[in-house]
Amino acid sequence: MSRARQDRVIALLSREGDWVTAAELADVVGVTPRSIRSYVTALNARVPGGLVVESGPLGYRAGPDATTALRAAVDTATPRERVHRLVRALLDGRDGIDVFEVAEQFHVSPATLEGDLGRVRALLGDSELTLERTGARARLRGTEMAQRRLLSRLAHDETDDGTFDLEALRRSLGEGSIGEAVFGPFKAELVSGLGDLGYFVNEFGIGDVMMHIAITADRVAHDRALATTLAAVVPPAQEQVGELLDRLCAQYLGVQLGAGDRRHLAALVLSRVVAPGAGEPASVIRSRLQPDVEQAVRDVVQRAAAEFLVDIAHEDFVLRLALHVQNLRLRAREQAWSRNPLTRSLKSSYPMIFEVAVYIADGLRGLLGIPILDDEIAYIAMHVGGRLERSRRGGTQLTATIVCPGYYELHELLRSSVDRSLGQAVDVVGVQTRADPDWDAIDTDLILTTIDPPFAGDRVVRIQPFLTEGDVERVQAAAGRVRRARRLARLRAELERYFSADAFVAEVPPDADEESVIRMLGARLVAQGVIDEDYVERTLERERLSSTAFTDALAVPHALGMTASRTAIAVALADPSMPWGPPSPAGDQGRVQVIAMVAFSQSDREAFQTVFEQLVEVFSERESVQRIVRRGTAFGPFLDELVAVVDG
Repeated sequence: MSRARQDRVIALLSREGDWVTAAELADVVGVTPRSIRSYVTALNARVPGGLVVESGPLGYRAGPDATTALRAAVDTATPRERVHRLVRALLDGRDGIDVFEVAEQFHVSPATLEGDLGRVRALLGDSELTLERTGARARLRGTEMAQRRLLSRLAHDETDDGTFDLEALRRSLGEGSIGEAVFGPFKAELVSGLGDLGYFVNEFGIGDVMMHIAITADRVAHDRALATTLAAVVPPAQEQVGELLDRLCAQYLGVQLGAGDRRHLAALVLSRVVAPGAGEPASVIRSRLQPDVEQAVRDVVQRAAAEFLVDIAHEDFVLRLALHVQNLRLRAREQAWSRNPLTRSLKSSYPMIFEVAVYIADGLRGLLGIPILDDEIAYIAMHVGGRLERSRRGGTQLTATIVCPGYYELHELLRSSVDRSLGQAVDVVGVQTRADPDWDAIDTDLILTTIDPPFAGDRVVRIQPFLTEGDVERVQAAAGRVRRARRLARLRAELERYFSADAFVAEVPPDADEESVIRMLGARLVAQGVIDEDYVERTLERERLSSTAFTDALAVPHALGMTASRTAIAVALADPSMPWGPPSPAGDQGRVQVIAMVAFSQSDREAFQTVFEQLVEVFSERESVQRIVRRGTAFGPFLDELVAVVDG
């Protein structure tokens, strides 16, 4: 039974927050409903006397002990855990290990341990480490930095969502490493000290840096300090941060850092978790930038702004992104990637923003020398999203008319309350003070009325003369419904134009993989004259950059660049679900049930955001996916069900 799949089940239930049937979970995880029931039993067994997963007539949902179960100790007898213990033993022993002694310690046969050593060799991959074997002794050969990277990888492999897990780190380093009582005060004082030095701290990256600090302290304590290099003069900022880290390591961890480790950790902090303060002028930020980085980022941002029609070509955005990319280049050279716990949610909730980030990352490949991982793309997406949010703050409001029969200054007080409580969501453009207004003439997005209107509708909200919290919630809910209805109305009009029966596959072959499905759908679009073979190859290249599985059910393969002769969408359905995307660090793999290969033309650039984001939104709703997949056995029923879902 796979612990990774059990963890996936509880993670899905925790994100959903509501009841999910065994069949629906089975579709997402790629197993049978019977297996789901076994996983639920195993999950509940992790917390004796607790409730990890609730069962009921509607299926399963996360219980109060779900988080505890995810952090529960793992079975140290599994091959994966033995391999991790074996790596730790190899890293700790300068002269290596005696295979027969370790087999006895692990309570396994020598033959089993030989198999584990084979897994260690596979784990090393391109780690710059080699496993040497002389008789009964096995040892790792490689630099100290390469050995630390391997420890970092072990800790990352314990969790695949990018969040910092102290218990996972202690399993990787050994139970005698940094504990909760030390971690909390150390981190708090580090953040405070960096703030005193004038930096903003990236809380998403601080856990990763704390992991490297713990690894460094552990290695220094075992007389494995980094050698001091006779490099150029250390920059003042790096010297300041190094002194702060040295003081904290001595105070909380009882180790004194050498010059090599101080420089290493200070460089990690400066390249991963700090950014200039809000008041930092552009001239100061530019002074820290290398000219080639700034120019490369400026060029790709301008291309992305033109390609996607997004408002990101601002000087402040370019400079801060360039500083991030400069740090990213340093991490790329050391293969020291930063994890991002928001990667999955950014990808599913803001697919267009993530797509812009992929485009930028692809444009920077020449500068960085290697492709960028999803977690790093997510950090670029956070920069893009922040810029777009600032650009469109003024354009997201809905217009509203207040209907409030005049009585002294009652209508003025009400308008003031609405502006104060709902000003970011609603722009009041008119106030009707008559008891019998011309309702038909009111054409704003919303009508907020203190009297009963002669008609009902999503845009009409009955409120009290003195605004209550309940009124505010109802107006916000109505605004959300209006926005969604508009988006989906635009989507329906676009989808009916772009789908065709000749580009629909009702059943994906059981042995299909990403490449075969993309080629199958691409061939149909090529036959229609929509794209050429080069577009198909570029779609495969885009898929290798970052998986286009934007939700737990939908993949949207496409090429970078809107070069189709016209916009069209080819669709394939997989029932049961099929694997899509690279395996996670835990060895699990995402699965999808709907594959929509999208080819956009240059003339439809403005439709890109509507179609792309709203298609992902429709297929992020589990019930909608099941309805479409189960009933859409031919093109006609598929389109009918899709339109019905869009219409609500």
